[in-house]
Order: sequence, then structure tokens, then C-alpha cells
Amino acid sequence: MMSNKEEDRKTAWIERLEELVHVLEGSSVAELELNEHDLEIIIRRQPGMVLVTAPSVSEVVTNPVTMVRSRGAAKRPAGASKAASAKSREEERTLPVVAPLSGVYYAAPSPDEPPFVSIGDVIQVGQTVALIEAMKSFNEVPSPVAGRVTKILVENGAVVQKDEVLLRVEPV
Repeated sequence: MMSNKEEDRKTAWIERLEELVHVLEGSSVAELELNEHDLEIIIRRQPGMVLVTAPSVSEVVTNPVTMVRSRGAAKRPAGASKAASAKSREEERTLPVVAPLSGVYYAAPSPDEPPFVSIGDVIQVGQTVALIEAMKSFNEVPSPVAGRVTKILVENGAVVQKDEVLLRVEPV
């Protein structure tokens, strides 16, 4: 039988856990681990999980999308095939630089200094291309590839997830 003290401690944990789950619903945190004495709790979202709300009926009616189906192709919006093929060609010739951990993305070492890289810059393997702040610690993001920066996909100060593509580099 559980003592009142143990029962109170477990009740407090459950209340804290419910509060954390409620707070996490509106955040981009992917994983949270809590340890206290002999109790361990890990809250982990599924990779690629995105929380969205369903569109209202008025949005569906007022914002219709024309769908086109060609033989052997999946449904897609009209005009999307050219944009999709151009995007896939660019992605084929460029390599991603991904976030090594989740945190806040910073393009420059400080607000009054220039960014580590800009579109068109030629970078080397190991060159710092960004900082990610996680748990009040700033972590450098080294480039795994050498080449020319073709696209920066993240805004300064944005929260990024581990393995999210930060920028694309065309090998030279």
C-alpha cells in the first residue's frame, strides 16, 4: 500500500506532466526528458510530426485548388509540375547542411556582426555556417561540404529541429 507521501509525490508528478504536455502543445520542442529520484519520464514527438488544425468549411469553399491528374501521376495542383521539377533539379545538384541539434538558429555570431554565410558565398568543409543555441549553450554548425551557398532556408532567430535543412550548397 502506498503512503500518503508517495501518493502526493506521484500526484504532483502527474500534475507537472499534464502541465508540461499542455505547454509543449504550442511549442516546437521535439523531446523532453525528466528525471527525479527513481522516476524517469520521456516525452517524445514522432519525427516529422506536425500539429495542424483542420480548415473550416468556409476556407475549403472560398480557397479551392484545381487538381490535375496525368496518367501514372498523383494528384497535384495545376502548374505545380514545372515548379516541382525545377525544385527537384536544384535539390539534385545541391547538398543540404542540416541542424546537428534542435534549438534557436543564429546566422551571425552577434546581432551587430555580419552573417557567417550569405547566398553566393563559397564555403569550405568544417567552416562555421551558423550557431544553434540549445539550453543556453551556443553550438557552431560546421559545413560538411565545400561549395557555393545557393539557398538559406531558415530565418535568423527561428527555432529549428535536429536534421532540419538550414541551407543548400552546390559543390564546386
